[in-house]
Amino acid sequence: MPNEFTPQLKSPSTSRWQAFQVRLSMLLGVTLMPLFLVTAMVLLWGRGFSWVDLGLVIVMYLLTGFGITIGFHRYFSHKSFETSPVMVFILGVLGSMAWQGPLLWWVAVHRSHHKHSDHDGDPHSPHAGHAGPIRGFLHAHFGWLVRPDLKPLEKYVPDLKADPICRMVDRCFFVWALLGLLIPFVIGGLLTMSWFGAWTGLLWGGLARIFIEHHVTWSVNSVCHVWGSRPYDSKDHSRNNPIFGVLALGEGWHNNHHAFPTSARHGLRWWQFDSSWIVIRSMKMLGLVHKVRVPSLDRIIRRRRVA
Repeated sequence: MPNEFTPQLKSPSTSRWQAFQVRLSMLLGVTLMPLFLVTAMVLLWGRGFSWVDLGLVIVMYLLTGFGITIGFHRYFSHKSFETSPVMVFILGVLGSMAWQGPLLWWVAVHRSHHKHSDHDGDPHSPHAGHAGPIRGFLHAHFGWLVRPDLKPLEKYVPDLKADPICRMVDRCFFVWALLGLLIPFVIGGLLTMSWFGAWTGLLWGGLARIFIEHHVTWSVNSVCHVWGSRPYDSKDHSRNNPIFGVLALGEGWHNNHHAFPTSARHGLRWWQFDSSWIVIRSMKMLGLVHKVRVPSLDRIIRRRRVA
């Protein structure tokens, strides 16, 4: 893990409000959200799936997905580029709309994962401390969310705690999360001029999108530490999986990422499709981000595993 993320201070335990946000968001995302989705699908069965619904699924998936991959992950967790306060706020809000937990907790868990990757202390490794590959896989996919570890919050995110924008985004997590449901509800209703269109917009652009996005993100923790290639020496079991390289908006090139964690580009070869990198590169051309970090060719060659 990069030195700038090494714990720098002794801190009090996580606040009760922070703990409440994490546990409630996990309860809604892991258990209640699928139940809401199934219930809504039963009630709406046979009543159609429109182009509006498809468009809302795709657009909301991309907006909130990039909020996670570009925002929560590549910017907030690894500082792979620099940007303006306005973009910091936008990325934080979009990531929060994905219903994957408050900003500071998400980043703390991810930095903890890198510090202990596939060893004791890794919050969601399929390999460390689990009896059997099936139990390990299930733990890495969603089992670790049943009892989320709140202890490492303060010590892993002193930089974000010092930023008033990050604190505000984190504190208002449920405002942004609910906004991620309200937007497709309103747009669906306006485009169809009906309450039915509003509810199907909520179903597909909200609930279904969250359900799909969760499992794709969790698969980076589970699938991408079990199946795939390992071209680089990363001292763990991280792997490149091309399926999730596409579905997870570039995050599936996971061995590349663990070998070069501060790189804004995860798909290091021309054929490794990384949509998040395409967006970051476009943002750089527009002047929205700067000091974008990517490994040099020499570093990439030196990090390759010897067969």
